[in-house]
Amino acid sequence: MNEVRFSVKEIEGVPVVVTPEEIDITNAVSLRAALLDAASRGRRTMVVDMSGTHFCDTAGLHALVSAHRRAETEGSRVLLVVAANAVLRILAITGLDTVLARYSSLDDALAAASPAAQAKGRISPEGTVEVG
Repeated sequence: MNEVRFSVKEIEGVPVVVTPEEIDITNAVSLRAALLDAASRGRRTMVVDMSGTHFCDTAGLHALVSAHRRAETEGSRVLLVVAANAVLRILAITGLDTVLARYSSLDDALAAASPAAQAKGRISPEGTVEVG
């Protein structure tokens, strides 16, 4: 079995990890490594672009939660871009939809990650600004 590698690219100065169509036990370790790589870039926010992901099992969720917890302890954030109903549903079933910031498009997530948005407060997934 070939090891899947996740690339970390920077868009507008924000590290973005793009995930494949499926995240499961076979590639969750590689996802975790990419998330650590993105976190090591010294930015306050990273984006996980799951817009092309249609399946995510508990191993993938665990990698995302670990990245979120690490980001919180370091004063940074992890923003998810999620489009597929199946992924939205697993986040809702597990209660992670109330923990992980989710956006429907990469543009929305990048806008929330912008220095201007961070300076004024956080832009919530609903597009409102949260100060504090």
